[in-house]
Amino acid sequence: MKNHLKILSGSSNPQLAQEICDYLAIVPTRRQIVREPNDNIKVKIEENVREDDVFVIQTSASPVNHHFVELLLLIDALKYASSRRITAVLPYYPYVRADKKDEPRISISARLVADLLQVAGADRILTITLHSPQIVAFSRIPVDQLWATSLLCNFMRMKDLSNAVVVSPDVGSADEASAYARRLGLPLAIMDKRR
Repeated sequence: MKNHLKILSGSSNPQLAQEICDYLAIVPTRRQIVREPNDNIKVKIEENVREDDVFVIQTSASPVNHHFVELLLLIDALKYASSRRITAVLPYYPYVRADKKDEPRISISARLVADLLQVAGADRILTITLHSPQIVAFSRIPVDQLWATSLLCNFMRMKDLSNAVVVSPDVGSADEASAYARRLGLPLAIMDKRR
């Protein structure tokens, strides 16, 4: 049985997908994305992906809604092309901050995003450092969350940190900020945010 790894990029950040492909020594999967005169999006997978394990990379760069719909259409096209498994790679999960009903008559958009990814045909989601842990529970498909802490700390260590302080914007982020402060050997400040 065929089981190849394929990387497919949306239009939000093809350079990121190319860098991942270069690292893996593979060629990006060819696709065509056309914006129609009526602003609809048409996608076409331009090679055989039957029984392949496909990772679709799409960031939430502006315009967020356009890129998200494009991602859904790419996933749908892969499903109809008989891909074995489709992983939606979202370095930044769209609508991640809309994760609770904190006022009347609002949408919990983070849950809706998870539902739409599943309905489109994604088998799993791969993302980086979600805003809050309950986002994972919204999804009926597996969510793999990668943490950027080590990478960011390594980057920060290359800077002059002699006058630096790690600041948590609110009490809810204090644990994460504390972890950074500990790893970097820096003092910690916690802000008191009131709305």
